[in-house]
Amino acid sequence: MELIIGSHVSFTKDDQLIGSVREAISYNSSTFMFYTGAPQNTLRVALDENKTKEAYALMKKNNIELKNLVVHAPYIINLANIKNFDFNIKFLKEEISRVESLGIEKLVLHPGSHVDVGVDVGLKNIIDSLNMVLTENTKVIICLETMAGKGTELGKNFDELKTIIDGVKYKDKIGVCMDTCHLNDAGYDLTNFDLILDEFDKKIGLKYLKVIHINDSKNVINSHKDRHENIGYGTIGFDKLIKIIYHEKLKEIPKILETPYVEKHAPYKEEIEMIKSKKFNDNLIEDILK
Repeated sequence: MELIIGSHVSFTKDDQLIGSVREAISYNSSTFMFYTGAPQNTLRVALDENKTKEAYALMKKNNIELKNLVVHAPYIINLANIKNFDFNIKFLKEEISRVESLGIEKLVLHPGSHVDVGVDVGLKNIIDSLNMVLTENTKVIICLETMAGKGTELGKNFDELKTIIDGVKYKDKIGVCMDTCHLNDAGYDLTNFDLILDEFDKKIGLKYLKVIHINDSKNVINSHKDRHENIGYGTIGFDKLIKIIYHEKLKEIPKILETPYVEKHAPYKEEIEMIKSKKFNDNLIEDILK
């Protein structure tokens, strides 16, 4: 089975999904992730059905399966604090509708920050919000992302994610997106990734794991800072990340790179090449800048 790996790509007003596919192909990706609009605002262009169909055809030609595509929800949505409750519910429903229109089933969502209401109330707010948004007819799976625990972020450990999932009515519409940088920064030792998977399986269940963000970290374990680094250039290291990427239990799960640009250049083609060869390139930065 081919490695299911790709990166974050753009989704522009003019090219939409076909542009995203072309960018992914240029990196030799077999999947990709994108925002349907700017993550920090509500501006969204109408979806062009013809461009979507054109994108499907190009994906088929390049062996990119629709079931492996991922959309990331805007991070201005915060379900953990009800200060902007009506806005959050309305915008998330609209985003789900857009993702469904594109035929994509995985929507990654940051659980949210409780700000000042506390962990328990914050978790209840997330549960209540998801139960308002998800119905038996929802075609999208909301993939809650594991977070670094910066500030008052929720979803920083498997217990918090378990609490949310336990409270959601339509459990077939909910999943988890692991982020390797966030796990490290939250205090999980990726040296013992099998133990992490065992804990996840025991508390939540591996069937809920739908996406993995592959990022190195600029920070030491348990720093709660959330700053991504290029593959092999951070504190996690190349060998640990390769073991996660090629883990037997994760072979059917899309892996998405969100590593930082190098002087405004996307690093994904070179990083994917490095991952596929399983050999660390200590000249990666120079190769990207060529």
